This record gives sequence, C-alpha cells and structure tokens, in this order.
Amino acid sequence: MKYYMAPMEGLTGYIYRNAYQKYFHDIDRYFTPFITNKKLDFKVKKDIDPEHNQGMEVVPQILTNQPDDFISIVNQLKQYGYDEVNLNLGCPSGTVVAKNRGAGFLAVPDQLDSFLDKIFHACDCKISIKTRVGKDSPEEWENLLAIYEKYPLSELIVHPRIQKDFYKYSPRMETYQYAAEHSRHSLCFNGDIHSVGAYEQLRQMFPMTEKVMLGRGILQNPGLVGELQRVEAQFVAKDTLVGNKKCNVVDKQTLRAFHDDICDGYKGVMSGDRNTLFKMKELWCYMSKSFTNPEKYLKKIKKTERLAEYYVIVDTLFREQELQQEWS
Repeated sequence: MKYYMAPMEGLTGYIYRNAYQKYFHDIDRYFTPFITNKKLDFKVKKDIDPEHNQGMEVVPQILTNQPDDFISIVNQLKQYGYDEVNLNLGCPSGTVVAKNRGAGFLAVPDQLDSFLDKIFHACDCKISIKTRVGKDSPEEWENLLAIYEKYPLSELIVHPRIQKDFYKYSPRMETYQYAAEHSRHSLCFNGDIHSVGAYEQLRQMFPMTEKVMLGRGILQNPGLVGELQRVEAQFVAKDTLVGNKKCNVVDKQTLRAFHDDICDGYKGVMSGDRNTLFKMKELWCYMSKSFTNPEKYLKKIKKTERLAEYYVIVDTLFREQELQQEWS
C-alpha cells in the first residue's frame, strides 16, 4: 500500500511536510497545495524549492482551466527538477468553482476534454489528476471517466463526492466501484479515511486498492498512517482484516516535538506573533482532535494574540490531557 498526503491549502506546505517527514516519515508521496498563477510567486517558489523538500517525493499540484497557463507552470516547475504534476479537479470552494476551476471544471466536460488534449500534447512530463465524480450529480461520472480514459494519466486520484457535497455525507462508493471496473489507469482512493475502521471498510470493499490519499485524517491524527500500516501488515499476513481501533502509535513527547518544529518553522519565515499564530490556530482546528477533551484549551488558543501566552496554553494542554485512543 502507498500512502499519499493530500494538498491542503494553507496547511500542508513545506514547513508542515518537513516536520511530518522528520517525526513520522511514512508518506510515500506529498502533494503541494495548488498553484494557480502562471507566474510563480515567492511563496510558491519557496514551497517547491528542492532545498525545502529533501528526502521527500513531492508532486506539485496545479489549479487552472487555461491550457497555456498550465503549460507555462509546468515549464517553470521543470526548471526545479519536477517531472510530474497533478491537476486539481476536486477543489469544491465556491470562489474556485465560480471560475470553472477545480471541481467547477467538471461542469463543462467538452472544455475539460479540449484542455486535456492541449496539455497532453504540449507537456513532456507525467500528469496525474485528482478529481471529484461530478459537479451537481454523480450521473456525470461515467462521461467524465470516459474523458480521462482518453489520456495517458500517470494516475487518477478519485474523491468519490460531487462538488455540491463539499465534505458532507458519505463518499459515493458506487462511483469508485465504477472507476475500479472501467478505468485503465492506476487509481488512488481519497476521502474520509480518518480512522482504522474507515480504512478497514475500504480494504474490505476494494481489496485490490494499492494507494490511498489522506488529508484531514493526518492533520487530526499525525500517527494515522502508522496505525494503517499495522493493519495493512495484518492484512498481508493473514489476507483478512483484524479489527483494532485502539492502536495509537504516537506519544505526547513526539507530538509535542512535531508541533514545536512546525511553530518554529513559521516563526522563522513570518514576521510577528500574529502571523505565526494564525497558522497555528488553523492547524489546531484539526490537531486538537488528537486529545480527549481539548475544547477549553482550543478556545483559549483561538483567543490568544501573543506567542508567550500561546505556549503556556499548549504546555497546559499537553500536561493535562491524554491522547485520543479510539477514532470513529
């Protein structure tokens, strides 16, 4: 099994990736938060700089519906040594979709087909796609998949929700089943693998699955992949899954060191407490779920405006709370 880290805007940049690789080092491929402008800005250049991604397999993700922009970005990325890119056809954000980008591009399949034809003819690098299964209805998926089948994708990462689902409801597993039965491409599953139990269900439904992409699940529980690797080892050894939801592989000391490296990383590139705290508060919306009763500490973290006060709150949280041992 291969494990991928999903690109999450504002969260899984190179500072997070480096800290994760240092303490957990169990991700096979990292995908960068999406690149939108054909002229790479300073922030993007820092994120994709090979010096900031040593020891990791990193794939830049591109978000655009303009073939010339995509081709321009690819040519610049090649100068940094990248030979593969990923096209974002999954972002459900309203501002993105309104411009027919991300999952919004799925609503105009003829334009999407033309776009893919142009970029595959112009680019001599590998191109993968991360996609939802439609914009307004899962009925769109059969036609969309037929379009993807026309092109030599390096892989197809499927998030089996439509754009209008956002991250609500259960993934539409029948659409992934359709892809598994009708696609010639190497598939990767993405969507709601937040726990060992969810992973077990996926493996039972699709025992031939070889790749999974995780995003929110890792942010909530950085030890998740380690837990899944234990389950996978059992599956390979016994050809059956053994239910075991209580298998946390992270201790508080490791999680605290991981947190501190991320915070120090942001402090080193941002000016002032406020900017660093903005990033850490965003992360704590997910990482707080690693603890049993984090609510009162999270409220204090959200209110603080000084790093000195922030560290006192975090110290108290780590001292007084235990790590979550069972994930739903």
